[in-house]
Amino acid sequence: MDKLSDAASGFDKQRLFDFLDTFRRSKGNLTVLTGAGISAESGIPTFRGPEGYWTVGSQVYRPQEMATLDMFRRDPRAVWQFYLWRLGVCRQAQPNQGHKALVAMEKQLQARFTLITQNVDNLHLRAGQSLNRTYQIHGNLGYVRCSAACCRSVTEIPPEVVPKEKNENISDTEWQRLHCSRCGALLRPHVLWFDESYDESFYRLDSSLAAARSTALLIVVGTSGATNLPTQVVAQVYRQGGFIIDINPNDNPYGQLAQGYERGLAIREQSGKALDAIARHIEAVSLVSR
Repeated sequence: MDKLSDAASGFDKQRLFDFLDTFRRSKGNLTVLTGAGISAESGIPTFRGPEGYWTVGSQVYRPQEMATLDMFRRDPRAVWQFYLWRLGVCRQAQPNQGHKALVAMEKQLQARFTLITQNVDNLHLRAGQSLNRTYQIHGNLGYVRCSAACCRSVTEIPPEVVPKEKNENISDTEWQRLHCSRCGALLRPHVLWFDESYDESFYRLDSSLAAARSTALLIVVGTSGATNLPTQVVAQVYRQGGFIIDINPNDNPYGQLAQGYERGLAIREQSGKALDAIARHIEAVSLVSR
């Protein structure tokens, strides 16, 4: 656990040990909730950060303005250019120490582990996380579905459609492949847009809330606390008296909650270092208890 530096972290490590040890001896589950902060350590810009401003004609848009169903209806080609650029950024990135630590936690805990991620970059699955225990509540950039909802199928993005440089044009052939083979309507990125709502079939709403109800320890990693379902998950664990650990170098609503909660802890460290230390401690406790 010495990988967490005293000077940088400014928290009670023995308190963390106690939380982890109590959890490991319990029959409850561990849920990890991840946001853009964990992927930022792999070089992916945070969605609400200064990077990623997008120009369409003479108009400059923030990423949040591009990521809407309304914008897709008004200018689908521009939206697809934006997402194919983001796809390229994500595919060039590699899973980092934090992603790998979460894979190690799942291997230790098996059915007691659930990952709820807001990230659409696919890095958790590329690191080795199992799909059935990974709830991608904002979707996945590598997948598409019919914008007319002629079916509920979610499929991989056609291989002929390749990632783009910023503002690079989509070819006519690629545009043809971005249409539904069943009804001919345009395909859309399989992501939750800002003017849409969570559901179970696409975004694991009910599954995430069920996971929260069985959570003894919640680790929140690199999220700003700006979306609804993660807030519901944190609130559920708090109401039932579960342990809450917030890992984020920056202050945020979940960290503030954890700091004022007797079963809460805020770790102001980079996620890779903190998660690796937690994974190692869980493994050590597991070996001792065998």
